Amino acid sequence: MNYYDSLETRSPGEREASLMARLPQQVAHAKSSSNYFGRLYAGFDAQAINSRQALARLPLTRKTDLHELQRAALPFGGLTATPLSALSRVFASPGPIYDPEGRGQDWWRFARVLFAAGFRAGELIHNTFSYHFTPAGFMLEGAAQQLGCPVFPAGVGQTEMQVQVIADLKPVAYVGTPSFLRIIFDKADELGADVSSLRKAVLSGEALPAALRQSLNERGMVVRQAYATADLGVIAYETPSEEGLVVEEEILLEIVRPGTGDPVADGEVGEVVVTGFNADYPLVRFATGDLSAVLPGVSPCGRTNVRIKGWLGRADQTTKVKGMFVHPSQVAAILTRHPGIDRVRLVVDNASGSDRMSLHCEVGNPSDQLAAALVNSLRDLTKLRGEVVFCAANTLPNDGKVIDDRRKYG
Repeated sequence: MNYYDSLETRSPGEREASLMARLPQQVAHAKSSSNYFGRLYAGFDAQAINSRQALARLPLTRKTDLHELQRAALPFGGLTATPLSALSRVFASPGPIYDPEGRGQDWWRFARVLFAAGFRAGELIHNTFSYHFTPAGFMLEGAAQQLGCPVFPAGVGQTEMQVQVIADLKPVAYVGTPSFLRIIFDKADELGADVSSLRKAVLSGEALPAALRQSLNERGMVVRQAYATADLGVIAYETPSEEGLVVEEEILLEIVRPGTGDPVADGEVGEVVVTGFNADYPLVRFATGDLSAVLPGVSPCGRTNVRIKGWLGRADQTTKVKGMFVHPSQVAAILTRHPGIDRVRLVVDNASGSDRMSLHCEVGNPSDQLAAALVNSLRDLTKLRGEVVFCAANTLPNDGKVIDDRRKYG
């Protein structure tokens, strides 16, 4: 069996008709069950939202607005349709942004992704996504249970111990970020440990550079990428053809011109906007802030859904570093903590092969003590490590940019 279910090979027309039949129901559900969407769509007839043209007339809800919406109406800004008491878990992403998880297995819809990557029942999965604060660990845990795969809940860090566990338990599959998989292999090489049992991986949370993919392939690893968010679950996933990412069956995807809600022509780069059919968190026209573009034609693997090029950057300055979102507001907070700094800019690059952050600060009197304090503040605010670079006054560009993403991908 090559496909998770028959939905993946439906004709595009059949899929579109099904989505358009479900769309008015989901808009009506969002209006009646969510305080936020009840207000936002008060002037719209849900039953008339039965085409992509009608959907495009609805206002967007932006991921970048969630923090303020939630501050005004904790914990979820009135966007959920299920009360907190009836949820399974609540998570906190950096910001903080609170994310709900409803009850039911594979709530995030990752089982389809694992199946497409060749994961099968009974295979042990080494899960290095975090089980703390953020939902990624449980996203993959639920999918593994759905497929019948046992899981070792490794989480992040403790690299030597992880290598030992892999050598002992011999898992077949890995889920986590690509950079941490490379770290595990490098540590295994250093220790002379046998981790060759790992033969397949689903990677997410950050981009997969072509050079790293090649390196992993040379180790005998089949690697597939997944594009997901803590709000929406899976959006798209890589298949054996490795030609773009196939959109997940339970979402309706649009690509819109950044800064607007206007859909762009297929092939044009724009912002990814998703309407989901989740009953607990009925996000309609949710603007992710990510850039991508629709690829022409159907995937050679036989799956007939729309394909996108994958992650092509951010429509705003919010960026993802090592699987964690970093917001301009977090960087700006450093100025509040350290009033002696005139201007800051967080530079993100991957010149060494993995994501690296450096905080560039215009400071009149730099010191080692201030550098150490800034490193601590950066870690406290973003939950990520970075270095500090001191600059003379008026040397950083005066362009309003707080986060400068200089990463390049092959």
